[in-house]
Amino acid sequence: MGRTPSSVGMKACNFASLGPVQQARKIKGLANASRGDRQLWEAFQENAEATAAEAEAAYARLIGSDSAADGAEIASEPELVFPTGPTEITRIVRARRVQGFFRAAVLVSYEFRCAISGIAIPELLNASHIIPWQEDTKRRADPCNGIALNTLYDRAFDRGLITFDESLRLVLSDRLKAKGKDREAPALFQRCFHAMEGTKLDLPKRFAPDPKALTWHREAVFCRWVAALPANKETGKRRW
Repeated sequence: MGRTPSSVGMKACNFASLGPVQQARKIKGLANASRGDRQLWEAFQENAEATAAEAEAAYARLIGSDSAADGAEIASEPELVFPTGPTEITRIVRARRVQGFFRAAVLVSYEFRCAISGIAIPELLNASHIIPWQEDTKRRADPCNGIALNTLYDRAFDRGLITFDESLRLVLSDRLKAKGKDREAPALFQRCFHAMEGTKLDLPKRFAPDPKALTWHREAVFCRWVAALPANKETGKRRW
């Protein structure tokens, strides 16, 4: 890169000072280098998917290889629809680059720990999209659209079997609750779900989950398994 380690470290501090959580903690970067850094941050906020793809491509050029193209493992990778035609390779590599960036950003933010169970084994963790990959292109690489979850909770969250309420506490779907009443349900099922109901999500050091994205998940994903209950007449909100 042609930069000293200290120079790279200070540049990282600049970016670390720009998020709302960091600003609340009064983390400061270099004042004389803030304009360009702020412009890049704003570009990332406007279109995280495009910025992440560019960043990963630049990194691949710098190190002389492309980890995504070489088949690097990406644990939380959704199914890819393989396109046909001349853009096939470009589209697949770009998608894998974005997924790799998203996974790294989310897991680092959560210090490689599951936000529910606290499990700290990277091989068992996924970077779960709150708003799914296919639903919003601009949110694909946005770390605020992600939560670090172990593979069990990741699948349950993705399938709408669990969610988080406005206080960031774990909510179980009626389907899981009904299953838990079954006397033949394994003890492990009870410990992983019913004993964890109401557990508050551990917030990351940066890139806290977007409340609007969580609201979207409750309404568009979780409610598929919620019993058809009438909304509160005064607030218009669905009861959980």
